[in-house]
Amino acid sequence: MFKQRKYKIRNQKIISATKKRFVLWFIAFITYSVFAYLIDPFNPDLYDFHQKTIGDLLIDFFYGLVFSAIIVEVSIFIDNMLIKYLPWKNWNTKRLIIQCIFQILGSVFFVISSLAFFDYIFGWLQNLSYKEEYTIIAQSLASNIIVSLLISTFNTVDYLVYNWKKTELLVSQHKLKVSEHKQAATEAELQAIKLQIDPHFIFNSLSVLSELILKDQKLGYEYSESFAKVYRYLLINSKKDAVTLEEELKFLDSYIYLISKRFEDGVDFKIDITSNYKKFSLPPLALQFLVENALKHNQTSKKNPLIIKIYTENDNYLIVENNLIPLVNKKELSGFGLKNLMKRFEFFGDKKVIILNDQKDYIAKIPLHEN
Repeated sequence: MFKQRKYKIRNQKIISATKKRFVLWFIAFITYSVFAYLIDPFNPDLYDFHQKTIGDLLIDFFYGLVFSAIIVEVSIFIDNMLIKYLPWKNWNTKRLIIQCIFQILGSVFFVISSLAFFDYIFGWLQNLSYKEEYTIIAQSLASNIIVSLLISTFNTVDYLVYNWKKTELLVSQHKLKVSEHKQAATEAELQAIKLQIDPHFIFNSLSVLSELILKDQKLGYEYSESFAKVYRYLLINSKKDAVTLEEELKFLDSYIYLISKRFEDGVDFKIDITSNYKKFSLPPLALQFLVENALKHNQTSKKNPLIIKIYTENDNYLIVENNLIPLVNKKELSGFGLKNLMKRFEFFGDKKVIILNDQKDYIAKIPLHEN
């Protein structure tokens, strides 16, 4: 199948090149005839066509077309040799001048050789005066040079356009490959980021579970059930690109239960989500991270509880806001988790996470996407 397709493409190229050749031959024939007339419009040979038979006219046309075809082939041969040994990329004006000189020299050689050959075979110039002989030579040289330069121009433009298209195609292919590689790297990076979701809450939750089991087995059981829901959600959805806000809020209910047992009255959650936004999507565990981030950076106490607000406004953003109660012995943090979250949203869509900090409140605005 592949060989047949390759053979078909090659045949199409050959047919296209042959058609182009015939067009150039015909253009050369017309151009040569026009310039021959312009150089010597009173040549009697141009006006005796009505005295010739159809056979003679066809023969004249055939010889004229063959002569034009030879001019074209000689011109193209010279161009191809120059392209091979003096590529356009290494020459500019100098390259153009050299091409014109070689085309003129080739035309002179071709005209003199042709006239000498036909004079030797048919004796074309033997019965002519010197003036007529020089006129024919000059006419042939001028017409041939003009046709050669014209064909050379067509051939050069065609070559340059072909190479330009080829270069553009290579650039496009290169860009496509770069884009594919970038997409693959992006996907790999996204998967790596998903695996880097902060696991601290699992460790902390297990510690609380151990304490609750020792104090109250029933409470410990309820806590373990909520923890199982949280962990199940994490296992199922951490590999997804997106979940609905409704799913994330259900997960958050179980997570908040764990938090309430861990910090008791030291944390107060206020949730106000417009119902139409619940079908919107966001990266999984984004809410869990922001809540965990607020708990990690702030004090929690009954007298001065940490207030975490989760709400929506009419701008397709979900807002997670908390008051700032800085830790006494605050450790230097790399901010790696927040960078990961921002990176996840970059992969998720065009909108970015907005972080606002006025030293009183910390506000994170995360974009929601309509499904």
